[in-house]
Amino acid sequence: MTHEAQDQASLFDTVYTAYKEFINPPLARFMKMAGAGVEVESRGCRIYDHTGKSYLDFCGGYGVFTLGYLHPRVVAAVREQLDHMALSSRVFFNAKTAALAKALADLAPGDLSITFFSNSGTEAVEAALKLARLSTKRKHIVSTFNGYHGKTMGSLTATGRDVFKQKFEPLVPEFEHVPFGELTALDRALEGAAAFIVEPVQCEGGVIIPPDGYLKGARDLCTKHGALFIADEVQTGLGRTGYLWGVDAEDVEPDIMTVAKGLSGGVIPIGATIANHDVWMCAFGDAPLLHTSTFGGNPLACAAGLAALEVLVDENLVEKSRLQGAYLLERAQALARKHPEVIATVRGRGLVVGLELHHEGYGGVIIPESLKRGLTAAYTLNQQRVIRLEPPLIVSRAEIDEAIGILDEAVAKAHDKLGALTA
Repeated sequence: MTHEAQDQASLFDTVYTAYKEFINPPLARFMKMAGAGVEVESRGCRIYDHTGKSYLDFCGGYGVFTLGYLHPRVVAAVREQLDHMALSSRVFFNAKTAALAKALADLAPGDLSITFFSNSGTEAVEAALKLARLSTKRKHIVSTFNGYHGKTMGSLTATGRDVFKQKFEPLVPEFEHVPFGELTALDRALEGAAAFIVEPVQCEGGVIIPPDGYLKGARDLCTKHGALFIADEVQTGLGRTGYLWGVDAEDVEPDIMTVAKGLSGGVIPIGATIANHDVWMCAFGDAPLLHTSTFGGNPLACAAGLAALEVLVDENLVEKSRLQGAYLLERAQALARKHPEVIATVRGRGLVVGLELHHEGYGGVIIPESLKRGLTAAYTLNQQRVIRLEPPLIVSRAEIDEAIGILDEAVAKAHDKLGALTA
């Protein structure tokens, strides 16, 4: 073994041991079995591990890296801000926080105009749920089966998969789940409800696209019952689905919207809950410190967010997402036709595409085999029969072709190993 190879092995052993002993022992073992190395650098749509190997990233941080890794304009904005102030004193007004809030108001659908900043998607959802209850003076929250809204207590209660919830019961009371895409049950559930929270596309649920008219119908039912419509755009927003916001597919105007993941261009964590003025004032008009976040809206994150929004617009990434997403979907559908014994169906919107397998066992081969060949992909969290492809919005057709070529080999390997499996 060369000195360089020894150094690489030593680095991996050190990091793996630390994960196993101090972070998450079972996850560490799973990642090692899957062939994960130590990430040491990332640029554009690629990650480089401790051996120097390049991986085309079609996992994309589960929607975080909309601009790819280390977009130079975002990095430059953060470096410049770091020379002046990193975190806010919380005592004074801050120009970057104000500028990002205005930029979001300018881009948000309808009359959404007031933003509460936090640090993650689940925090953004927590704020939305509290805002809905306070402003309507009602308690009941309606969400959907198979939906995903986070893992803190309120957002976890709204999440529609029992496996994440059962060991933490009792959860927050007054939550009800209805089938995604079905309006009759929603109509009944909204009687006396504070709000309905829904993802425009259920990304973690298996890339489930709602039937045409569902979002508009849900908006109308919320208006009918005096309930607020909360659009969870944590993963679907900012161009991911080929629209600026997922609700734009049906020109729906929410009362509250949650945003996170790609908001800072994949550089610094940030979350945002955006509401219309009346909703906000009904909740916090006489109690502005009732819900706060120490790090929410900090200058570094807001500088990154401002630059990321500018890049999104200047580089026309929403339109690119729509066009490249259509190409990715076309190539994935061709892959399914080539391997019908493994891939049951393909669906997607913009640059989030799901390959539903006949059996989740195939994924246990396809994902590691893809990683071995230099491609990252991941299960959807609520449905492990679905492999999600979610590359950065800057992805090229050549990179899509490269990814499909690797998947082709990995799918064939899965069939060779496992034969014909059924769910």
